[in-house]
Amino acid sequence: RFYSNAPTGLNFLLSGYTFSTGGLLTDPALQLTDANLELHMPFVAYARSGAVFGKSAKFDVVVPYGFLSGDAFLDGTYVEREVDGFADPQFRGSINLIGAPALTMAEFKDYQQNFILGTSLQVSAPMGQYDAGKLVNIGQNRWSFKPELGASKTFGPLILELAGAVAFYTDNNDYSGQQKKQEPLYSVQGHVVYTFKRGIWLALDATHYAGGKTTIDDVERNDRQQNNRFG
Repeated sequence: RFYSNAPTGLNFLLSGYTFSTGGLLTDPALQLTDANLELHMPFVAYARSGAVFGKSAKFDVVVPYGFLSGDAFLDGTYVEREVDGFADPQFRGSINLIGAPALTMAEFKDYQQNFILGTSLQVSAPMGQYDAGKLVNIGQNRWSFKPELGASKTFGPLILELAGAVAFYTDNNDYSGQQKKQEPLYSVQGHVVYTFKRGIWLALDATHYAGGKTTIDDVERNDRQQNNRFG
């Protein structure tokens, strides 16, 4: 429901916690095998709704903190890592181009969503924990820029959503003494949202992403990503 409408001037404070385990946490460019890593990452976020050229808009910032530990084999040698620190913060601005005018709280009570088309830009800043002498870190030591276009259509209590995005990455010039480049990563996601009374809702989600092949010191790696996720 990222592209749903909201009254202007609202402030949101959010907090959450994510836990991940396994080998998917590692950078595909790393030549690690049998990786077994755990990542605990609480986060706080702030968002504010507003208006841009008479259209509803939002701005949000997310600040995560990670606790990473685990082990793996690097070229047959056993390695392990335990570290904690801030992850790269994310900043995002969005505007609903069609179907979601900027409304005050008093005006919003009469608003009924139909079709919404919106766009957003997410920026990740290289401000998180990063040690160039280590292969596995919490931060990425590079900028990323992710523009997205999303649509939302309401059918009574049912909302159908579709969004497509592409993530662009700057170079990491201190990747264990090497330069790492990464091609754009493309993604598309769909959501089926059912809204109950009192603002409670339930969603089924699917995401497909592909791309992101890396180059280390001008040597292309065979690590193009492609996967599907369901939630």
